[in-house]
Amino acid sequence: MSSTTRKVKKVTKVRKEGGGGAGEITTETTTTTITGETEFESSRDFPKQSSKDYEVEIMFCHHCDDSLAGHRYVLREDHPYCIKCYENVFANNCDECGKIIGIDSKDLSYKEKHWHESCFLCNKCRTSLVDKQFGSKADRIYCGPCYDAQFATRCDGCGDVFRAGMKKMEYKTRQWHEKCFVCCTCKNPIGTKSFIPKEHDIYCAKCYEDKFATKCIKCSKVITQGGVTYRSDPWHRECFTCTHCQKSLAGQRFTSRDDKPYCADCFGELFSKRCTACTKPITGIGGTRFISFEGRHWHNDCFVCTSCKTSMVGKGFITDGEDIVCPECAKKKLMADTVEQ
Repeated sequence: MSSTTRKVKKVTKVRKEGGGGAGEITTETTTTTITGETEFESSRDFPKQSSKDYEVEIMFCHHCDDSLAGHRYVLREDHPYCIKCYENVFANNCDECGKIIGIDSKDLSYKEKHWHESCFLCNKCRTSLVDKQFGSKADRIYCGPCYDAQFATRCDGCGDVFRAGMKKMEYKTRQWHEKCFVCCTCKNPIGTKSFIPKEHDIYCAKCYEDKFATKCIKCSKVITQGGVTYRSDPWHRECFTCTHCQKSLAGQRFTSRDDKPYCADCFGELFSKRCTACTKPITGIGGTRFISFEGRHWHNDCFVCTSCKTSMVGKGFITDGEDIVCPECAKKKLMADTVEQ
């Protein structure tokens, strides 16, 4: 058998932009040419033929140029690499042990970090996290129980952690499990219903109204809007009425007796002094002035001389039985009485 082996170098010129020149990429292929009539015993190499040429191509590692004949290799972007070069150039390093994760090892990754399968462990209890739920904190990974114990937020109601899939009810900086978000008084779940916070407690609307809402002093019901305050007590506008006639006093003049409100008319009729002259009540409402003398009372406007009707307010006067007389009229009457006698 006669054979020849030749090495052929294929050269491709590539222009480098910005480099100001040309570079060369050289690919070396070894081709073995076999000529002759001898029959090969090994069917693994060639079938039995005669008077023909056979070419066998041998590949080389794209990185180190070592022959790949009879060795495992990896194709990357159509280029063959020996196992050693591929792992040195492209394989990831384990975040736990720092060693290369070879092609025969499973590469587990999370957020651009990589681990051997045997190195993918909880940072605290060292339990394997393969096919398990885990959490991460400060570039470290933890199993579910360890993460919950150290970092998980806790319910303001029961103090337990929020586990994966649990519904969280939040208000400002506080948070509760759905079952723990209840009224502090009646313990009924609030859910999506309205609630009122009071200091550190949460109340449903009904319990808050029962405990804190302003209530009318008369009917004891909650005052939701408007209202009247009298002697520091709250009233519904419709409940603030005259004690005697039940007429609404909201926005009206009124007075009180024994801490009970009365409209002006009822107060005058029931409790006021009466004018000796006109017999009408002297209420004193609106700054009304009156005169009192020896158990009798007059409106200022009614305190006049019985004879000449001159006002006696601030003046000297003389009584004549039930009458009030000015000095001049009294003098005239006295003179008239003397003449008659």
